[in-house]
Amino acid sequence: MAGDKARVLIVGTGGVGTLAAYALEIGGKATVTAVMRSNYDIVKEKGITIDSIEHGHDIKGYKPTEIRKTVPDVTKEGIEPYDFILVTTKNVADVAPTVSDLIAPAVTPGKTAIVLSQNGLNIEKPVVARFPKNPIISSVSTIGATEKEKGFIIHDDTDEQKIGPFHNPGVSDAVAEAAARRYIDIYNPNGKLTTLYEPDVLKTRWRKLVYNASFNSVATVLRMDATRMRATQHVVDDLLKPIMREIIAAAKACGVDLDANLPDIVVFNDPIEAWFYPSMAQDILKGNFIEAEVIVGEPLREGESRGVPMPTLRVIYGLLKAEQVKTKEKKGLWKPEFGPGHPYKGE
Repeated sequence: MAGDKARVLIVGTGGVGTLAAYALEIGGKATVTAVMRSNYDIVKEKGITIDSIEHGHDIKGYKPTEIRKTVPDVTKEGIEPYDFILVTTKNVADVAPTVSDLIAPAVTPGKTAIVLSQNGLNIEKPVVARFPKNPIISSVSTIGATEKEKGFIIHDDTDEQKIGPFHNPGVSDAVAEAAARRYIDIYNPNGKLTTLYEPDVLKTRWRKLVYNASFNSVATVLRMDATRMRATQHVVDDLLKPIMREIIAAAKACGVDLDANLPDIVVFNDPIEAWFYPSMAQDILKGNFIEAEVIVGEPLREGESRGVPMPTLRVIYGLLKAEQVKTKEKKGLWKPEFGPGHPYKGE
């Protein structure tokens, strides 16, 4: 019965969010409200076509239970509270609106569990501060799902997630764990997908940063795919592996022990024949904002504040911030002005 199903709001319905909506609904334990913007009209009219390695290659006309252009305001609209809000948008912490601002109208204090299926480190901190009585859940996903065009999704790499609660001082460990385990149950009730409960979400996030802070950031600066970076041997030796070692050292300073041999493993992460652009590089090539703060800025600040030398990542971070400024200028959010007190204004 619909009344027995979990109510899930998904914010961010590109490839990853759409596949999450589909998985949740075909499992039979959830109904989904999907917030769509650029693809709203075509999905409303024709539904979504999905070519999936796990769900089927000829799925046509799929529509979530409800489609909206904006995040619902549960209080003003008198809507039944959501059990979960799944956030799959890019986490661009230095560009408004923030994740917390975006989802706030739909959050019911003490009721709604917030699932952050996003990259990076410390992404939960502003959400915990804003919603101190709500369980906050981490999902570290390695799914490959791309919106090739509006209303058409290619799912070409398995849906694998490690899911567990972030620490929120206002929520008991038992309540937080129960929320995470319930989310796993409604997402993957038949065991078809790989959704694992992960109590140590911090280690999982540092581990993923070994790849993201290196390959993602360097590919963005160089505008190079992973295969070309590996073929250009000095990129691996002078940039990628040094960044990986810096991330491992920063994690250790934060109490997280990662395998020192990871650089020799992670460098082979992508199939050599894939000519694959990591997600941040894809964003910069599309003229979109990049997740420089959560993928590079946060681990850099955590490491340097504990005395860890991170010279390679420090330079890459400076370059990425400059790239972000260029994008902000193109979108009318920054001007090359020298205000009062600017140190480089001169006389």
